[in-house]
Amino acid sequence: MNNKADTGKLSLTEKIGYGLGDMASNFYMGFFGLFLLYYYTDVFGISPAAAATMLLVTKVIDAVSDPAMGLIADRTNSRWGKYRPYLLWMAIPYALLGYLLFLGPDLSATGKLIFAYVSYSLVMLAYTAINVPYSALLAVISPSAEERTKATQFRFVFASLGTLSVGALATPLVGWFGGEDELLGFRLTIVLFAILSVMLYWLTFVTTRERIQPKPHTSSVREDFGALLKNPSWLILVITGILVVVGLIARFASIIYYTKYYLNDDGSNVFLFLDTTAFLTSCGLIGQLIGALITPMLSARFEKHHLVAVMNLVHVVLLGLCFIIPPEQFGLIVIVHSLGILTFGVIITLLFSMYTDCAEYGEWRTGKHTAGLIVSASMFSLKFGSAIGGALPGFILASVGFVANEIQTDTAIEGIRLMFNVLPALFFMLAGFLIMFYRINRATLEQVEAELAVRRQGTDSASD
Repeated sequence: MNNKADTGKLSLTEKIGYGLGDMASNFYMGFFGLFLLYYYTDVFGISPAAAATMLLVTKVIDAVSDPAMGLIADRTNSRWGKYRPYLLWMAIPYALLGYLLFLGPDLSATGKLIFAYVSYSLVMLAYTAINVPYSALLAVISPSAEERTKATQFRFVFASLGTLSVGALATPLVGWFGGEDELLGFRLTIVLFAILSVMLYWLTFVTTRERIQPKPHTSSVREDFGALLKNPSWLILVITGILVVVGLIARFASIIYYTKYYLNDDGSNVFLFLDTTAFLTSCGLIGQLIGALITPMLSARFEKHHLVAVMNLVHVVLLGLCFIIPPEQFGLIVIVHSLGILTFGVIITLLFSMYTDCAEYGEWRTGKHTAGLIVSASMFSLKFGSAIGGALPGFILASVGFVANEIQTDTAIEGIRLMFNVLPALFFMLAGFLIMFYRINRATLEQVEAELAVRRQGTDSASD
């Protein structure tokens, strides 16, 4: 084993390359989170309640596919490693299925709903097949928790840039490509992001490598799940991840309704080529980018789970402030919103580095390397949280009498304000309290790293 493998030091190229993979993911997932509910209700013509129900029901598939993909990836042995090959194999299927989601065929109301169920389920299966291995890759590119945290920082910097690009460019591109035809605009815009996604996934494949070579996987599925259940911090992370993603996606899915119907966005530009929706979204995502950038500095001084708790509770306070700001004070809304999403940038960067900490801890405690299975839980929490977060605004819209593309009643406007501010705050508050029960601290990780290094060195020596 060479020195680079011994220290686990990652080059700048590898950290950037790893980060580009999540930029690719967020060209799609950011697009879905920001615009899918609006596309279904205002463009494709599905009722808010039906669209919300579809987003929830399809998560039953993920409850099976995510852990199944984790088990498959853990048992993969190829000349490219366990996890990297899926970046090569699944990039094009994922891109094509994302395009299918916005194809928008002219069908009956029932036909449209069936098409939405099938196309959304397929693209989420493809997302599972590429993103569970991508996330698990973090656990084997370095034995150092510090280096993995740095790689996670790059991941979420580029993830933020991906979502920022979508938030800033999507609505102008939809208008430019489609003119008065929003359906055509969405269809052509997703083609552009699909091409970029494939290129970036392949760059991640080329620029990364798997330094840690786990022993061949011989344990049964039952034994792997048994080892997982002996890791209570993993369960706390999964539930916390679901809660924070529900909060974020509920807010993001509400932005376009909040700006269109509460701030009375008429589509005119407020800054350069950005309309009110794009500007508010972009400023928030710049905040998320800053949050990801400052995370290593913060985690070097404080315990990760303490930071997650504090950032969640700060976000709750900021959401409360945003709720009482009148629509005329748009500048203040932008500032408070951006600060709130900054805290999320810190939270999500920490959570994903904590998943790989859990994988290391689990291997140390049980002797079983189940990074794919453990990280599949992070993907399930991301998708399940995204589904709930995207669905809840749809149910609220249906309950307050929302009618697409019409002047809204006072009750509907109040519902939009609640789903943009109060609803996310409830989930961030719960996450802030729950994470305090997480028990893998810095001292424990240092012990785990040291002992695993000795074990792996012994295994390498025996194999030489």
